[in-house]
Amino acid sequence: MRIVVVGASLGGVRTVQGLRRRGSDAEIVLVGDEPGSPDGVAADRPPLSKGFLADPSAAAPPLVTAAELDALGVRLVSARATDLDLGSRRVALHGGEELAFDALVVATGSSPRLLPELESRAGVFSLRTAADAAAVRTAAHEGARVVVVGGGFIGAELAWTLSRLGHPVTVVEPLPTLMVRGLGSRVGEALTRRHTEAGVDLRLGTAVAGVEGADRVEGVRLVDGTLLPADVVVLGVGTVPETGWLADSGLELRDGVVCDEHLAAVGAEGVYAVGDVARWRAPRSGEDVRVEHWTNAVECAGVVAANLTGTPTVHDPVPYVWTDQLGGKLQVFGRVRPQDELRVVHGDLDGSFVAVSGGDGRLQAVIGFAAVKQLLPYRKLLLAGATWDEALAG
Repeated sequence: MRIVVVGASLGGVRTVQGLRRRGSDAEIVLVGDEPGSPDGVAADRPPLSKGFLADPSAAAPPLVTAAELDALGVRLVSARATDLDLGSRRVALHGGEELAFDALVVATGSSPRLLPELESRAGVFSLRTAADAAAVRTAAHEGARVVVVGGGFIGAELAWTLSRLGHPVTVVEPLPTLMVRGLGSRVGEALTRRHTEAGVDLRLGTAVAGVEGADRVEGVRLVDGTLLPADVVVLGVGTVPETGWLADSGLELRDGVVCDEHLAAVGAEGVYAVGDVARWRAPRSGEDVRVEHWTNAVECAGVVAANLTGTPTVHDPVPYVWTDQLGGKLQVFGRVRPQDELRVVHGDLDGSFVAVSGGDGRLQAVIGFAAVKQLLPYRKLLLAGATWDEALAG
């Protein structure tokens, strides 16, 4: 049996490792084309917006080395997948090679979303790969003025890291608070205040109209006419799943590869998807979801490795995301829904805290900042499916 895994980032690497850990003796081929990587294998992404960006001497080692893959009996192919033929069960690669497969795992992840208003020019960056982060690190010379476009988790991390390095940083975000999609308005407002107090210039409720400068960016123009001087612009406006190579494959695509609760691609026997590129029916919510966080990629890989080694397994996690900024670890378990009630159960929103969010009679989410130990009992309640009253009782 030959298993081909397309994508050598977190989801793909953890899948091949999981297959071997579960005793699979299949022939495994891992295909990777990470930009800037000599062998196509990605680096671990979370440090790229934090420690790696802040330390000019920091390296970004790959998630796994070619030697480690060889020791696992995994063949590494450094190439870009260009097409999938489900009929002949083959993956076509750039350069003409074709890989036949008995089972296929799509792990091509996602790419940064681009803004047409920010036409490509020197000084404008996205942040996805180690090469991207190294380019930002080089461009952000001493005194460089930085504009971060997007106030989600990545944008807020970038703003915090670069401001700690002494750069004047401005964040442009169309929504009224930072990180509001992941945290809700009340917690988002509290952390927005902290960024302001830390010296980050926030331009909220507005958007970018374009950039100024002939050959290199010199400023960012907002829709209200404001011009923000800039030497470096970093985009943090989300991602889009990498499914272009699957456009004519016959797979069902809808903002990702559409999968069932086992992460098996709908209507395609022996084809699975993991990580950012997977859209699956989540039993916990009954909704089709696509999740872009590190933890989900690892959990997806474990589920697919189990299914491919004869243990039917459903992917039904409690969502989890974390971010390091403002001098502490921010953790979110579950989903913070706009309509739900929020209660602070430890500390307060101006310091370290734990807050719970609930609706429809149940605990829906737990948020903690600089309170890892205090958050744990509420995480256990969430995993146990606690009612809202049980959560408030602690």
